[in-house]
Amino acid sequence: MSQNPDRKFFCEVCGRDQETRLDVFLFHRSIGLSRSRIQSLIKEGRATVNGRPSKPSRQLKAGEKVFLAIPPPETVTLTPAEVPFDIVYEDKAVIVVSKPPGVVVHPAPGHDCMTLVHGLLRHCKDLSGIGGVLRPGIVHRLDKDTSGLMVAAKSDLAHASLSRQFKTGLVKKQYLAVVHGHMGAERGEIALPIGRHPVRRKEMAVVETGGRHALSLWRKVMEFQSGFSLLSVAIKTGRTHQIRVHLSFVGHPVAGDPVYGCRRDRRKRGASEHKSCPLSFERQMLHANRLGFVNPMTQEYMEFESDLPADMKHALDRLKVTAQ
Repeated sequence: MSQNPDRKFFCEVCGRDQETRLDVFLFHRSIGLSRSRIQSLIKEGRATVNGRPSKPSRQLKAGEKVFLAIPPPETVTLTPAEVPFDIVYEDKAVIVVSKPPGVVVHPAPGHDCMTLVHGLLRHCKDLSGIGGVLRPGIVHRLDKDTSGLMVAAKSDLAHASLSRQFKTGLVKKQYLAVVHGHMGAERGEIALPIGRHPVRRKEMAVVETGGRHALSLWRKVMEFQSGFSLLSVAIKTGRTHQIRVHLSFVGHPVAGDPVYGCRRDRRKRGASEHKSCPLSFERQMLHANRLGFVNPMTQEYMEFESDLPADMKHALDRLKVTAQ
C-alpha cells in the first residue's frame, strides 16, 4: 500500500445545496473523482456529515459540515512491459495512442500480460493506480482485434473529466469498417438497443427488452466489385461491440469478424461469404480513425486522426472499386 497520506476535503453546505444528495454534492465540488468513485468512498466510511458516516443518498441541510478523505492511488502490481503502440499526442493530463490490432487493452482472464496497460506503465511513470489498479488510466477500450485511437488519463482529475465526456456523449468517435455487401443508400443511422445475448452470454445482441440505447451513424466511402463496402461509422454511444453488432444485425457484418460475421450466422439479411473473393481477413476490419475530446487540462477541444494499419491498407488495395 502507498505510504502517502489521504487527500482531505472539507466543505460547509450552503443554502443552494439544501436537499442535495451527499454523493451529488461531492461530485459537483470539482475534486476530480467520478460519482461512482465518490459513492464507493462514502460506502467505505470515508465521508462524514457533521462527524458521522452517512449514505450516498443522504440529503444535506444548510450549515452541515461535509468531510471526505480521499486515499492515494493503490500501488499497481503490474509489471511494465514493452508493448507496441504509437504515441500520437501526450501532455501532463492525457496520452493519445494508436493501438495496433492484436493488443488487449487491459488485463483480464487469459490476458494477464503484454496488454496496452503494461505498455503505458512502461512509458508513463506517473500512471500508477489512476482509475483502478488493473486499468490505470483507462477510460474506454477497443476490442483486441480493433485497431486505432485511444486516450488514457494521467491524473485523477483527467480521468474524471474524460469519463464524464464519454458518459455524456461529448467524445467524437469515428471508425472505418470494411463490411460485407453494398449499402442501399449513401448514409444512414442504426438506432437499436444493445444488451447481453440471451443465450450466448459472452456476446452482445440487438434486444427487444433490457437493452441500452445505442446509436451508430454510417456513411458509405466506397464500394468494391467483390461485394464489400468501406464505411465511415460514428458512434454516439459506447456500447460493447456496438458497431459490430449493429452492422451485423442490418445484414452487413464487419469483414473478418469471427463472432458476429457471416460464417457465424448465414441467415443474416443480405450477408454472404463471397467465396469468389480472393481475400482472407485475419481479424475484423475495423479501425478507430478519429477521436476528439476536450483536454482536461487546457479545456480546449482536440481531435486526432490515425492512418489505416498495414493489414487494412493491404485489404483495400486488393479490392476493386466500383465507380460511383
